[in-house]
Amino acid sequence: MEVEQVEQQVEGLLSGQGSEVTGCDVGMEQSKPATLRKNVTYIVCAVIFNEKVRAHMTKVRGHRSEVRGGSLKTPSAADQESLQASWWDRQSVLPLRGRDILRLIDSGLKYRRDPWHPITLPVDLSCRHVVQRLVLVYTGPEQQIWVLLIKAPVLHLPAAAAVKTHTVTWAANMVVQDAMPVAYLDHDVNTLGAFSLQHGSHQQEKTDGVCFNTLVALVPDHVKRNEDGEKVEWVWTGQPPPVENPRYVWHQVQKPSLREKLLEKTKNTSILPIHSMY
Repeated sequence: MEVEQVEQQVEGLLSGQGSEVTGCDVGMEQSKPATLRKNVTYIVCAVIFNEKVRAHMTKVRGHRSEVRGGSLKTPSAADQESLQASWWDRQSVLPLRGRDILRLIDSGLKYRRDPWHPITLPVDLSCRHVVQRLVLVYTGPEQQIWVLLIKAPVLHLPAAAAVKTHTVTWAANMVVQDAMPVAYLDHDVNTLGAFSLQHGSHQQEKTDGVCFNTLVALVPDHVKRNEDGEKVEWVWTGQPPPVENPRYVWHQVQKPSLREKLLEKTKNTSILPIHSMY
């Protein structure tokens, strides 16, 4: 019965829904509740194109500031306090404070040409920490697919807290290290993207955190080495690596429709990508 509930939860996440965060399984001791203006900052941006596929660029002052009010102005009403903006053809020379925005513009352009993931909006569910909930899968040679679960208090998808010293996606590595520390050395942990993002700060208690519901693939590293760094013969059994921590268990997905959806997502990566700016 628990397995059926987990598969139903995964199906919900695949469709962009959320699920209440009831706890954090890994990294909680290194994390504090997220509080805006104190230990967490979120930057939300939009990539806007016009009919000529030119990107909208805004020029702002190079210092710390906070917008507390104001109004949108027409060009005729602009003054020295107005933000300067223009359409950029991505060819003309343009001074940039940082080049990290170029990747976002490129992703926006690719999505405009050929949308590869559905429209994804935040799910209104609160969370105290910045958390990554993992649908961590392992794919076999005959289209089998396994999902890593935690046994107690009931079977559930692992959730890991983000830590300051690493990117949000490092949470997946922490889970694999916790579940199978030896096998971790022989596998790649690939965060393929996010099904959805959960955030809700309307409750009275501090709930400034977010939860990323992500798809993560555990992939064998075909170059295996011994303790001396020398290459050794590698034999793939087609089975997921055995868990070394009794908290965890692999569950082979039985429902055909769910298995097909997960296999498709791992191959086509048709979900919202996650990019690290580090």
